[in-house]
Amino acid sequence: MSQFFQIHPETPQKRLIKQAVEILQQGGVIVYPTDSGYALGCHLGDKQAADRIKRIRRLDDKHNFTLVCRDLSDVGIYAKVGNTQFRLLKNFTPGPYTFILDATGEVPKRLLHPKRRTIGLRVPDNAIVQALLSELGEPIMSSTLILPGESEPMTDPYDIRETLEHELDLIIDGGFCGMEATTVVNMCGDVPEVTRVGKGNPAPFQLG
Repeated sequence: MSQFFQIHPETPQKRLIKQAVEILQQGGVIVYPTDSGYALGCHLGDKQAADRIKRIRRLDDKHNFTLVCRDLSDVGIYAKVGNTQFRLLKNFTPGPYTFILDATGEVPKRLLHPKRRTIGLRVPDNAIVQALLSELGEPIMSSTLILPGESEPMTDPYDIRETLEHELDLIIDGGFCGMEATTVVNMCGDVPEVTRVGKGNPAPFQLG
């Protein structure tokens, strides 16, 4: 049976944030709000928790998890970022984008794309996520909360509780935060490539 925290979307309660981070550190799987819908999250180093997320979403080993980061200093630890890439990231973070980048050795191998050694990274514009990341001190391993057979993320924390309360350790109710997934931009090549159009405006990355 999962816990259910109602956290203020603009001024998150520190006591509840601390408790949520303790659940992550103890191997828990949580649902939390972002700037583009609700997401599943767990501790970066916890393989069992990641496997639970895979079971909930029925994902195979080729699924690219995303590391949700506090700011660009975190991104620089886990991804190889050149000057051009850094300028783009600086302009569009925080925001509803996921950036695919070449991973550094800090990323556990099991999280990498099996052939390309890439990782998805994002910096959400959401006060609850920022508070969680500040307290945790490292990225959250994350996946959009889209159930098997569905094409859109779940949006209502009470529906999430009714459907998944026996498979999660914590559901954070942060109010309505949208129902579009992020826009995904692959930045591993010479020019950025938009591979999924979502909430973030893709126009700045579509050249020509």
